[in-house]
Amino acid sequence: MKKAVVSFVALVCIFIGNKIVAQAADKNATKETKNLLFNLKRILHKGILFGHQDDLAYGVGWKYEPGKSDVREVTGEYPGLYGWDFSGVEKENPVLNIDGVSFNKMRDFIKAGYQRGGVITISWHLDNPLTGKNAWDTTHGGVIAALPGGSAHNKYTAWLDRVADFSLSLRGSKNELIPVLFRPFHELTGNWFWWTKNTCSAEEFKRLWKFTVDYLRDKKKVHNFIYVYNTANFNSRDEFLERYPGKEYVDMISFDDYQSNDPTKDNSFVKGLSFKLSMLDSLAVELDKIPALGETGYEAIPYPEWWTKILWKTISPHPLSYVLLWRNHGLQNNGHMHYYVPFRGQVSENDFKKLYRYEKVFFESKTRQQNLYESP
Repeated sequence: MKKAVVSFVALVCIFIGNKIVAQAADKNATKETKNLLFNLKRILHKGILFGHQDDLAYGVGWKYEPGKSDVREVTGEYPGLYGWDFSGVEKENPVLNIDGVSFNKMRDFIKAGYQRGGVITISWHLDNPLTGKNAWDTTHGGVIAALPGGSAHNKYTAWLDRVADFSLSLRGSKNELIPVLFRPFHELTGNWFWWTKNTCSAEEFKRLWKFTVDYLRDKKKVHNFIYVYNTANFNSRDEFLERYPGKEYVDMISFDDYQSNDPTKDNSFVKGLSFKLSMLDSLAVELDKIPALGETGYEAIPYPEWWTKILWKTISPHPLSYVLLWRNHGLQNNGHMHYYVPFRGQVSENDFKKLYRYEKVFFESKTRQQNLYESP
């Protein structure tokens, strides 16, 4: 692919074909963060990073076993991307996040993944600042309360201070800040969180997003974030962009989509995912942003060939930076099994191994080979 260097500002603006790579939302981002953003764009047509939420912390039937990973147990390799969650860090003297993972251990897991060349993404199921209840409390007014002049504004900025403190403690072996794909206010077009479209206007949401970025970037000097705009279902370009805060505040665009029906009887997931990915393709070019599939999966993966015949067949025609599978909680208190990647003996294990061997699926070794944190 022909490349001609134009200038080096914030991100490193270059031509790729006829396309200019836009500058980062944070013009003062660290060298490693700029390099990661640039390289994620560079490898878009080369392969897709495979990610897994909470991969190193626990899996089906285990927790905190050094070096263990359900992905690694099946494939022999760790994922190329690791998902984590800030939820709980906003508490005073936080110990555990929303998934019961120690923040101290999470910091170590993040460093371990980064040191192996992997990429880190972090979401934030933050509490409703108005009520103090969890993220799924859809009491109206949480967004307004968090904004400057709102009744919970001081509380919200204190939460951001704690996010900043944790993020600035993420350091590599040379004391460099570890880059993070930060995915705040995720699934924003849904109706199940206090920041989603049923609880605030589009303008109110944009104000919250911009304030959050400005505060973390400019006041707290968090310069290791790449900002990921993330929606749930959408049926049109306008619906996807209704709450988009502007190119100066976003680096990547994404959406979440899960299989919930039997793919042998109902192809609505494939049709819907294909439609949304095609729209994401167009939006990524229009907005000059890097596309990703923020979350996906099929709980308990009962269809043995889901990985190759459903997931990969659907996403492979599209230029995606990564796909993140949700977490392997295992047996829940209600007796329900909750997991999204196979473990040894699971019915889709062999098909998952087949996916692992595909040339354009990047687990740890292929991700490391991309040297994502180095200058191209």
